[in-house]
Amino acid sequence: MAFSSAGRSGPLADINVTPLVDVMLVLLIIFIVTAPIMSRPIAVQLPQTTHRADVRPDPPPPIELRLDASSQLSWNGQPMPIGDLQARLGSLAGEHAGNLPELRIATDPSAEYEGMARILAAAEATGMERIAFVR
Repeated sequence: MAFSSAGRSGPLADINVTPLVDVMLVLLIIFIVTAPIMSRPIAVQLPQTTHRADVRPDPPPPIELRLDASSQLSWNGQPMPIGDLQARLGSLAGEHAGNLPELRIATDPSAEYEGMARILAAAEATGMERIAFVR
């Protein structure tokens, strides 16, 4: 006979939680047993630090290139032929090997694209890594 309450007739709609509690306790025991097994250390070979003898000196001041509307190039405010740019950047790269200055390029909005392409090609050929475009 089912449990009945006074004044109610019909089936009960209560959930039997005993099997649910049994399953949860079994899962808890399984997790308690397997947790220490899963937390074993893994051997990892990390790189070791070296002495700070290879500290780079302060970078040289940035180079400001400006290409005007008539495709005239200026290096830090001094005009220069665009054909000499790669040679000058190459000599600078030789002086500051491994610690190249930042190259800041500004162009006039009406300048030809060919001049900008030549500047970028010269910078790439000499290994300039830090290039900024300014207004």
